[in-house]
Amino acid sequence: MQIKGGGTTLADVAAHSGVSAKTVSRVVNNEPNVRAEVRELVMRSVKALGYRPNAAARALATQRTHQIGLITTASPLYGPTAGLFSLEQAAWKAGYSLTLSTIRSSSEAELADAISYLLGRGVEGILVSGAMGVLHMSRSALAGLPVVSTSPLSDDAPSHVVVDTDQVGGAAAAVRHLFDLGHRRIAHIAGPLEWYAAAQRRDGWLLGMSEVGLKPGPVVEGDWSARSGYEAGKSLVSGNVTAVFVANDHMAMGAIRAFTEGGLNVPADVSIVGFDDVPEAEFQMVPLTTVRQDFAAAAERSVRELIQLVEGSTSEDSIVRLPTELVVRDSSQTPRPDISG
Repeated sequence: MQIKGGGTTLADVAAHSGVSAKTVSRVVNNEPNVRAEVRELVMRSVKALGYRPNAAARALATQRTHQIGLITTASPLYGPTAGLFSLEQAAWKAGYSLTLSTIRSSSEAELADAISYLLGRGVEGILVSGAMGVLHMSRSALAGLPVVSTSPLSDDAPSHVVVDTDQVGGAAAAVRHLFDLGHRRIAHIAGPLEWYAAAQRRDGWLLGMSEVGLKPGPVVEGDWSARSGYEAGKSLVSGNVTAVFVANDHMAMGAIRAFTEGGLNVPADVSIVGFDDVPEAEFQMVPLTTVRQDFAAAAERSVRELIQLVEGSTSEDSIVRLPTELVVRDSSQTPRPDISG
């Protein structure tokens, strides 16, 4: 018989599965040293009976909440949104719930409010993701909590682990790709440079240009939106460039429209490389060459590093850079001989 609703008890699960209540408790609390076949048996009973552990009672008994906090920027952009979804999934898979606090700036006051909110909900550690610039999070405000972030914290912050994709390396790879195709005049459309990600990608473009011995071309700053990419592209139409590395895919799509309206063909006259590999990138009229980030891998590593810190282990690394992948599509090609010089 299947019992529905919240009235099912741990003892009911024990009776249904034929094991002790203590064993059921160890399984639902994800404790080690339970044989795989026993764990599977108990979880089948949990599902059949519709049992839901009482989180408050579990926290009281174990003095653990199995909650982690996330401070992130309030943004509808693809990167922060994909990162948030991936972090929530990674936390759930690891047996933790995620409590969210959004910020609109990196001011100390707003960060202090976010930290206070999360501490009031009993989080055991804090993830910081998608935030702008270098964050000022003091030791006293964090009360000794473990922290994993996607960007560096200020010098007075507690020790923490930074987990991010290799944005500098990904941007440099985009430049090398364009250079190898024969491009020598490579411009950059940057994101808003107060954002850590935008600054990293700009630095990667500069690094790539230096590695191949090219003088940096013009830089135009956008705000991550397709419209800002369009406006930046219009400013480059008569700029005598043959290729543009763009800091995200949406700005790259806007730039392609600007070049097309300006009488230039992408990629015959101007090659474009974006960053992120948004789902629609491969379905544009000109499929977009771009740098892919693995948001799921970054989220899983972030959560794993934080749980290690929560449970008293130390990380082998203070900074973790996960690889990116250059995805070559139709928006980049060898320049025509008459414009390649």
